[in-house]
Amino acid sequence: MKNKYRRSYAYALSFALFLTYNSPIFSQNQPQKTISGIITDAEGPLSGVNVLVKNSARGSMSDVEGRYSVSASANDTLVFTYVGYKTQEVAVGSGSILNVMMQVDAQALDAVVINAGYYKVSDREKTGSIARITAAEIENQPVSNPLAAMQGRMTGVNIVQTTGLASGGYEVRIRGQNSIAAGNDPLYIIDGIPYDSQSMGFSTVGATTIPGGNISPLSLLNPQDIASIEVLKDADATAIYGSRGANGVILITTKKGKDGKTAFNLNTYTGMAQVANTINYMKTDQYLKMRREAFANDGFNEYPEDAYDVNGTWDPNRYTDWQKELIGGTAYLTNVQATVSGGNGNTRFLLSGGYHKETTVFPKDFNYKRLSVHANLDHTSIDDKFQLYFSANYAVEQNHLPGMDLTQLTRFLAPNAPQLYDSEGNLNFENGTFANPLAELEGKYLTDRKNLITNARLSYRVFPELTLITSMGYTTTGLAESRTSPNTKYDPSYGISSSYSSIYNNRAQKESWLVEPQIKWNKVIGNSSLDVLVGASYQKQTDDVLSHFARGFANNSLIYNLAAANTLSVNRDALSEYKYQAFFGRINYTLANKYILNLTGRRDGSSRFGDGKRFANFGAVGAAWLFSEEAFIKKNASFLSLGKLRASYGITGNDQIGNYQYLETYSATGTLYDGVSGLQPTRIFNPDFGWETNKKFSGGLDLGFFRDRINLVFEYYNNRSSNQLVGLPLPGTTGFPSIQANLGAVVENSGLEFSLNTHTVKTRDWNWDTGINLSVPKNKLIAFPNLENSTYANQYVVGQSLNIKKLYHVTGVDPETGVYQFEDYNGDGEISAPEDRQYIVDTAPKWYGGINNRISYKNLELNFLFQFTKRDGYNYILGSASPGEMANQPDFVTDQWQNEGDQSQTQLFTAGYNFDALIAHSRYMFSNASITDASFVRLRNASLTYSLPQRREGSIDCKISLQGENLLLFTKFNSGDPEQLTGFLPPLRKLTMGFQLTL
Repeated sequence: MKNKYRRSYAYALSFALFLTYNSPIFSQNQPQKTISGIITDAEGPLSGVNVLVKNSARGSMSDVEGRYSVSASANDTLVFTYVGYKTQEVAVGSGSILNVMMQVDAQALDAVVINAGYYKVSDREKTGSIARITAAEIENQPVSNPLAAMQGRMTGVNIVQTTGLASGGYEVRIRGQNSIAAGNDPLYIIDGIPYDSQSMGFSTVGATTIPGGNISPLSLLNPQDIASIEVLKDADATAIYGSRGANGVILITTKKGKDGKTAFNLNTYTGMAQVANTINYMKTDQYLKMRREAFANDGFNEYPEDAYDVNGTWDPNRYTDWQKELIGGTAYLTNVQATVSGGNGNTRFLLSGGYHKETTVFPKDFNYKRLSVHANLDHTSIDDKFQLYFSANYAVEQNHLPGMDLTQLTRFLAPNAPQLYDSEGNLNFENGTFANPLAELEGKYLTDRKNLITNARLSYRVFPELTLITSMGYTTTGLAESRTSPNTKYDPSYGISSSYSSIYNNRAQKESWLVEPQIKWNKVIGNSSLDVLVGASYQKQTDDVLSHFARGFANNSLIYNLAAANTLSVNRDALSEYKYQAFFGRINYTLANKYILNLTGRRDGSSRFGDGKRFANFGAVGAAWLFSEEAFIKKNASFLSLGKLRASYGITGNDQIGNYQYLETYSATGTLYDGVSGLQPTRIFNPDFGWETNKKFSGGLDLGFFRDRINLVFEYYNNRSSNQLVGLPLPGTTGFPSIQANLGAVVENSGLEFSLNTHTVKTRDWNWDTGINLSVPKNKLIAFPNLENSTYANQYVVGQSLNIKKLYHVTGVDPETGVYQFEDYNGDGEISAPEDRQYIVDTAPKWYGGINNRISYKNLELNFLFQFTKRDGYNYILGSASPGEMANQPDFVTDQWQNEGDQSQTQLFTAGYNFDALIAHSRYMFSNASITDASFVRLRNASLTYSLPQRREGSIDCKISLQGENLLLFTKFNSGDPEQLTGFLPPLRKLTMGFQLTL
């Protein structure tokens, strides 16, 4: 791991040597020449390295690109020192270019170099709030999406997986929800190139398989190609990204080639996955007892003809665990990664290819596949002035899934329902009495995605202090998505022909170009240093979407041929363009290695806003005081290796609103008039459509003790997002329900963050590192003008969180009628919505975090992470049919009302004929009783790795590993997985075994 934040130590050492060493005694009469080069470590350029001519006071220091220059003679020796790295002495000789690769000193203090986007900064000298994970942490997890590797490892970053299916979406919130109606996703930057985080999937196509059709764009990025992920949280870190930094920035840096001989690395694992947490439903005897009691309550002496489960049509002694049948299978995982890398001091390269496959837990053969290629080239000219960096990531992804997530069907089936197949092996519909869930497998959900991300970076050092840089990037993503409903999914006795078969088809293409010229200037002036960065950004993105619905095929074999359909309609045919330009700058000033000031600013222009509103200014100021460098601290608190106070304040923006929202737009009616399709207005023109702004304050205290054996970080933040873009209601006479406009609503996110990292044990054979992080967030709606008269009155309350639910308040079961009773808030004697849905529950996390440990003994290493969250959640299982209807219930639906005068928790059972009970249950679904404690502690991942001993230096390196994901869960939540509250497939428990071979 890089250790660049110790630059201040290097400064102090240089200054001390200058004061104590009076004059050179070597090379006095030797001809002098300029020696220059680049100083790197295993991850790239190393800034802040002290370069000293041995036995003299002459010296230099490497800049942010790792470059240095110093005057010396051929007989001199250069001494390279950097805290956390081994000191190196290198003879000058006859040449003038001297590149050096520093080696990490295992006995020295650990440190981290942070990628802050347009610049790099040491962890010691950062003024902003930045979290980081590295390849070592990512590679210990058998995940297919980089976002999964981040869960539970960072303060202020809450990530929830929305489905257990590969390529499914993740909800990512960095320090809370800022916007009421616009996007809340962070900005993703991959190797310096902005990456669109919006899902390309259509809800009309994939919503029944993947929630909302939300396909994660990040699933196209191979986690094993990633070197590090940095998360920028406060204004000091994000303001340089201006209008797109309001929700935080996630920087993903891919791996690069390293100096040295060509190396080949093969990393592979295989394993299995299953649903880890299921719901305890009623067994057949419990279920039938409930159903019989329900019919008795409804006044039936005989069971209706369609009550197949209790009237003898279905076997009353049969029991089927539908969770086991439909989602109880075993998914198999295979991952192979091959990498070739190498180079010398001037040219380095890396080429890798990856293959990942996952099957599903559903019946039949469904799977997800991804092929990826990553290439990287880094070249420095012999005169050390010109640098070229190029990277490319290409991935192809195919997903073959059923047309519906069968998890949603497990809660509707009676436990004594018929077998899935008849005696001849055909789908069993039991003479029209059974809606066979496997019929849904006849329909297919298919996606085919291709993604290319390229980045080229050219730099030329005009003078030792001045460097010109140009970054250029191109990304393109294509999606072909379809969901079929063939007639074979229906009971053959219905006689439905293939003319009823249908297909939703969606094709989307995104392309983006980016050019960013930059100028960097750095200067060391006495005991201070000044770094200046100015640049510009020009981006253009086009989105081309075409979606169809087709029905009526002569044969199901033609269902993917839209031309063979009797009916074809275009749901959406859109070509949109987004243009963006910006000018940005940063000034960093460091005085005496202990006082740091950072100024950033950006002026943005976006085509998403109208004339007069397209440009806005964003900026931030950050400052830090390294009080551990003060003489009185060093003298009286030598145990304190790091003490830093930092604070920042600034303004960022949010433009996640989609294109053309300010324009008057029209769409095709689909209705012909005189042979011509008409147009209808869909949006009103709003020239005052402007930016959302987010004002951020953050303060932090960083402490290191006993040569950084213990590190503590405390942070407080307060963000206020205003000028909210929401849909303002309009009178019905306008023909439009609302207009998208800015409102003086204000949303506040504040909170405390704490992290502790310790090197608990550090000996020759034993190492034990521990990391603890805790976040305590709070979200509040500060202001919302005229809220009570708006359409948002039933959703939000001033002074409360944006994550609240307004619910009915259950007061109990009426002992006389056996029906749920609710609080009458307005006192009118009736229970109605929204007047009596006034009970408020906040479902946002109260606090969350993780505890990570790394323990090693000689060649054996154990890593494990416990993730924890405190929150209330909506219990979706209570939203199924009323207890007593023809659908199974969780086994905790007991203590029901049976006789007049009973005191019970559950109302009387009804088979669906008691109108009052059905109405009460529908209210119960949206009452405080549906809110349950969804807190949990989860063993998110664990890995055990053994490195085979090497016979000699440089011989074959081989590691064997056992890895697990989602291994244990401790929770009071009694309806499955507390992170999956919407009825879709929960996160799977994975267990893999693999090996890594390096030649």
